[in-house]
Amino acid sequence: MANIVFCKKYQKELEGLERAPLPGAKGQEILAHVSKQAWLEWQALQTMIINEKHLNLMQPDTRKYLLEQMDKFFNNEPTDRLQGYVDPNDIQEL
Repeated sequence: MANIVFCKKYQKELEGLERAPLPGAKGQEILAHVSKQAWLEWQALQTMIINEKHLNLMQPDTRKYLLEQMDKFFNNEPTDRLQGYVDPNDIQEL
């Protein structure tokens, strides 16, 4: 049976993650309040941020920055924009 959570990003009940994606309290919070859909979307955005900004995940400041961006994403607050990125959904056919 799927784990159902009230997703704080989408403000409705959706399928949750099978296990905590991070260790500790932060992982448990995500497990309890973030849907699988929102987590997968965050992972895609996180990958784009890491690649665009050439981030080094070995640096503590980088990990802190990504956690801040993650919190903003799940709370529907604006995250840092990626230069030159155009969402395919925003492209209009000529």
